[in-house]
Amino acid sequence: MNRYPLWKNLMIGIVLILGLLYTLPNFYGEVPAVQVSAARSTVKVDGALEAKILETLAAAKITVNGTVRDPSSLRVRLADVETQQKAKDAIEHALNPDPENSNYVVALNLLSASPQWLSSIGALPMYLGLDLRGGVHFLLQVDMKGAVTKQMDVAAGDLRTLLRDKNVRHGGITREDEKLVIRLRDDATRAQAKDVIRASRNDLEYTERSEGDDRLLIATLSLPARKTIQDEALKQNIITLHNRVNELGVAEPIIQQQGLDRIVVQLPGVQDVSKAKDLIGRTATLQVRMVAEGSSTLGTDTFPENRNGQPVPVAVKKQVVLTGDRFVSAQATFDNNQRPAVSVRLDAAGGRTMRDVTREFIHKQMAIILFEKGKGEAISVATIQGEFGNQFQITGNFSSEETNRLAILIRSGSLAAPMDIIEERTIGPSLGAENIEKGFHSTLWGFVAIATFMCVYYVLFGVISTIALGANVLLLISLLSLLQATLTLPGIAAIALALGMAIDSNVLINERIREELRNGSTPQAAITAGYDRAFDTILDSNVTTLIVGIMLLAFGSGPVRSFAIVHCLGILTSMFSAVFVSRMITNFVYGHRRKLEKLAIGQIWKASAE
Repeated sequence: MNRYPLWKNLMIGIVLILGLLYTLPNFYGEVPAVQVSAARSTVKVDGALEAKILETLAAAKITVNGTVRDPSSLRVRLADVETQQKAKDAIEHALNPDPENSNYVVALNLLSASPQWLSSIGALPMYLGLDLRGGVHFLLQVDMKGAVTKQMDVAAGDLRTLLRDKNVRHGGITREDEKLVIRLRDDATRAQAKDVIRASRNDLEYTERSEGDDRLLIATLSLPARKTIQDEALKQNIITLHNRVNELGVAEPIIQQQGLDRIVVQLPGVQDVSKAKDLIGRTATLQVRMVAEGSSTLGTDTFPENRNGQPVPVAVKKQVVLTGDRFVSAQATFDNNQRPAVSVRLDAAGGRTMRDVTREFIHKQMAIILFEKGKGEAISVATIQGEFGNQFQITGNFSSEETNRLAILIRSGSLAAPMDIIEERTIGPSLGAENIEKGFHSTLWGFVAIATFMCVYYVLFGVISTIALGANVLLLISLLSLLQATLTLPGIAAIALALGMAIDSNVLINERIREELRNGSTPQAAITAGYDRAFDTILDSNVTTLIVGIMLLAFGSGPVRSFAIVHCLGILTSMFSAVFVSRMITNFVYGHRRKLEKLAIGQIWKASAE
């Protein structure tokens, strides 16, 4: 008798039901929405902002169909494109009355139209790539020379501090292109300086020359150090770009390295090229300055500090104590009195500078200034309670949420190297819709052709194989949705390939059953032997193909990686549907019959007797 135990039938049934639930959101489509995110790192997206936006839209007599808020953005769901544009204009006017000094990014976006009950169980549609949804594509050229010169400027400051600490007198340290020129008075002092620097820095190479009465020590980066700086600059720029494009709420943006000094940025669903360029090109830097005391404003700068939602002017000295390059890490924590605080760590040179400053200005106030788009804002003003070095805590009247935000601001920093946009293009949503339609039709007609052949050639077993094939597509799409993977045109090609591979497993099973029948086995025995003996062959063929898919996933990028993800998932779902789902259906059709004379599996061709 061919029957699965009850628990196995229930397990397969539950998997298919879950597959259906997580596939459904992909059929509801999308609705227009307006997304609001912070244009400056110190601006919050919270409940108060949501209330203000809803009040603004109500005053403009615009109907809102719901809102979705996350830590970085707020999205307002609207009925149609016309209402979406009106809502964008109303929100922009209310939140950014001064276009030159905007606090928020207001952008057009799309939201899934699936019901709330599906979203509540985490059933979301899979993301669509640039070629299917439309959007913008940028190719950025990273100025590697700029990354090196920036590090040489930092190294110049380090060497000044080092030589001063070791009491080595020099006539100045200047950067000439990518070289540091140290002026010394005689050969003995030059040798001493060289030994001191070499003991501290192993990433520099040295040459010597004379210029009048000066003895010059010229330091340049070694080739391994130069390559390390360039690689780290590229990685830091990619991380910074990820943080920036998250403000646009782009679903699965593609930001990856291309070649040695280029970065590809693809933003699916974004049509406003100018706003995307403005966001990508944003610069943000940190400075530590001492707060100016007294009423005199000479020799000071004034920046606003956000206190309880209100900007309060803070006067600080023009002299910069530290820049953001010196911050290594920042984490939200608690002080000894269990009050929220931010734990900060500086590099060695920054620690020495901070130790000198805090020793001199104990019980004075120090401010951290964040500069974005050429405008500064005080994100922290604290009193120096004692001397500290490269590790210290920033405490104040903070909440836990505020310390988390402050830690992120300190960590964010600026681009490690300048970048230029050397290529940009926009892919319209109509072209994306056309690609979706062509991909869908090719997959659909491929499925119909396979189903027709199977039903004609294998009769009832062909119908069972077709149902299992449909279950395979259902499970594959549900997995892509559950994992929130990005579907691209290569991904659609991988789905079509998965159909062919999945039906191949059913062909092996059906032919094995036919062979058992030709050898004289009873129908029930032929079903059992067909599934059991075909499984090893199916496993071997799929494992070898899966290995290739894993290699593509590990070493590929872009379209190749997208193809590999769908390909690997398709192999797993095809094995489950071809073996377990089709076996369960076969058991339901034939398993309860004690006396079974024949199977509806098409013509059983037997070899003619000689």
